[in-house]
Amino acid sequence: MAATLLTLLPVYLAYLLGTVSPGPSNLAIVNVAMRQGRVAALALAAGVVTGSIGWAILVACGLSTLLLAWSKALFVLKIVGGFYLLWMAFKAARSARVKNQSAINASATAPVSPGALYRRGLLLHLANPKAILVWVAIISLGIHPGAPATVLPLIAGGCALLGVLVFGSYALLFSTAAATRLYLKGRRLIEGVFALFFGAAGILLLTRK
Repeated sequence: MAATLLTLLPVYLAYLLGTVSPGPSNLAIVNVAMRQGRVAALALAAGVVTGSIGWAILVACGLSTLLLAWSKALFVLKIVGGFYLLWMAFKAARSARVKNQSAINASATAPVSPGALYRRGLLLHLANPKAILVWVAIISLGIHPGAPATVLPLIAGGCALLGVLVFGSYALLFSTAAATRLYLKGRRLIEGVFALFFGAAGILLLTRK
């Protein structure tokens, strides 16, 4: 077991670097953490982690081969993911335009549905075709002919743990009182930055061949 874990260190490192680096999922968690608090951000993070591990299992079961062979499937995912990011950009831009403090307070105290946030995180990751390619590389790196049957559960379990630690840390860190004060102080600027990032990511996903 110990020897197998050592051989999987490059897999875990690749996944860790991919999750730590800024991306749509991380910034979505940061946004929700500062606006809606810890529980909401953790629910969104749980959806992202579930989507990530879901792709890992599907790729390992051979779905990636079918998707890569059928380019229309990847194209549909690309369109869905791109428009979803643009929708998130629209929501952030609309929030950035709000000046009325009472509107801000009403938004901040609105009921939050953890289930809806979980589904949002799940869709955000499942609709990202890049996730398929990343997991194709990770699975190819970790699974080779003659590999023991325990390798796939170790990859999925280890990466799930790393995902929980990384995305959960984002949720906890940016839901602190200091982060909330920072958000309230520079809310319009912060939401504007989120809008620009999500918009650029959506356009890039829709236009990249």
